[in-house]
Amino acid sequence: MIFIFTVLHIQTSGTVMKSTMNIMKMIKCYLQFWKRIFMFSFLVLVVLFYVTFYFNCKKTFADDLEQTFAISLEHLDEERRINIELTEIRNDLIQKLRFDEKNMKNTSKMLYVPSEEYELLRRRIYSNTKELWYYVSSTLRSLANEFDDLKPNVSDMKTMVDEHYRSLLRDVAKLADVDGYSLWRLKEFGSLSRLVQKRLQHTQNPPDCSKAKKLLCNFVYGNWCGFGCRVHHFVKCLFVAYATERTMIIDNPGNWWFTSGGFEKLFLPLSDTCTSKDGETFSHWPGNETTQVIMYDLPRPDNADKHLNSLYLPVVLPEDLAERINVLHGDPAVWWIGQFFKYIFRPQPFITNAFNEFAKRVRFQKPIVGLHIRRTDKLIKEASLHKLEEYMYHVEEYYKLKELDGVNDTKRIYLATDEPTLFDEARLKYPEYDIIGDPEISKSASTQKLDGSIININIEIYLLAHCDYVVCTFSSNVCRLAYEIMNSLQPDASAKFTSLDRTFFFHGQVRKLNVALLSHKAYGPEEMDLDVGDEIEEAGNHWDGYSKGKNLRTNKLLLYPTFKVTRKIEVLPFASYPNITMNNEVQKEENF
Repeated sequence: MIFIFTVLHIQTSGTVMKSTMNIMKMIKCYLQFWKRIFMFSFLVLVVLFYVTFYFNCKKTFADDLEQTFAISLEHLDEERRINIELTEIRNDLIQKLRFDEKNMKNTSKMLYVPSEEYELLRRRIYSNTKELWYYVSSTLRSLANEFDDLKPNVSDMKTMVDEHYRSLLRDVAKLADVDGYSLWRLKEFGSLSRLVQKRLQHTQNPPDCSKAKKLLCNFVYGNWCGFGCRVHHFVKCLFVAYATERTMIIDNPGNWWFTSGGFEKLFLPLSDTCTSKDGETFSHWPGNETTQVIMYDLPRPDNADKHLNSLYLPVVLPEDLAERINVLHGDPAVWWIGQFFKYIFRPQPFITNAFNEFAKRVRFQKPIVGLHIRRTDKLIKEASLHKLEEYMYHVEEYYKLKELDGVNDTKRIYLATDEPTLFDEARLKYPEYDIIGDPEISKSASTQKLDGSIININIEIYLLAHCDYVVCTFSSNVCRLAYEIMNSLQPDASAKFTSLDRTFFFHGQVRKLNVALLSHKAYGPEEMDLDVGDEIEEAGNHWDGYSKGKNLRTNKLLLYPTFKVTRKIEVLPFASYPNITMNNEVQKEENF
């Protein structure tokens, strides 16, 4: 029974367990069913919610997008308007910038033209500074010579005065570098020089020589007149020819006598189109305007009738150019003379080669001071002896001025002389200087009869004219010639020289006038009284603060303080060449 009961119990328990398991499965299936129903319902709700939200959002988004688009269009219109305004502003700025750039370019090229008063005053301050130094130096020397016990103090004072002088002179000279007129000076010099050269080319090269008005230049005298003397007489003919608009022709080329081939052995012909002396009518100077050929004799004797001497000679200037030259240059007559030598001294090619080869051989380079010391025949009657030390004093002053600018280059001298022994003397006494030149040229300088010696003289003139500064004696024609040519090569070299004897003059000049700017009461019988406006015919500078001259009001030849007068420019109505004008084309300068 127990066995049966046990079996039955086991079977019953198994059935219960099976039923329980079935029930659990059923419950699980039910739960899964409802879970799926729930999940599906949830999914449906989610879909419904999403669909509803989507369509609601789509409507809201569309509204917002439309509103945003409308706002964007407004902003775009505003930006477009602003862009248009900015474009206009940009275009205006570009045009203004281009205009400003053009103005800046034009301004950089603009010529600031100085007034005549400014240029004359600037140069007057410079010259008066030198005159004050001349006066003080001369006075101190006199004190030292008169009172021996004052010599040490005077020497110290002289040293300090010299330093003040150099500093002041440097400052005044620097005005021309900083006043803004440098470009104008350079261009005005080029324009004026080309105008004069063009006029000379015109009058010297007429289209029909048979109909041209001519001036025959006749050398009356022979061998007594040296090269420098002869060319100064020679250029007088060209002055008269220019003033009367005539073609200058050498009447007797044989009287040139310096070179075997005549004037054209060294220099280009004065004319390429007209060398014939023929004409329908003829007379001696002055003739009249209708005379075709006029003979002009040179040089004239000192006692010749004054009416036979031309009024057109320097230092008289042409009326139509005088004002421009006076503003440009410190000594207008020197500039004017230099332009005529610039035309006459157009060297033949082999002469140019000789210049260049010599300059290369002696190592000619800047900075350099030209020293022309004339001895031999010049001392017989025309000039006094000046020792080497007198020349070198001014050379040293020049280099001391350069040292104030911080320039400590080699101190160099080009020595031109007719005394060969001066080279050894100069090198012995002044070993700190590089002294260049050629003693062999010096040996031939006094001959002036052989082709080679004349070429050598022209080499010396050429190199002296190209120096930075020249120390010489203006009693020498060669010295004056080098100075005149120097002033044809640059705007204003009127202060780049020292003459140990005479002031500048042109042989045969009518006169050189000064006019009083300040009154003066004579301190002694050797001085003249001056009234403002008095005209004084200058006779020379004494380099002690005083000059000598004849007061045309009182007709007395006496001393007067140099700083109280100024140069008077005399003018005449030369031929004005109205058909000869300058254009803007760049022209090559041919310099001697």
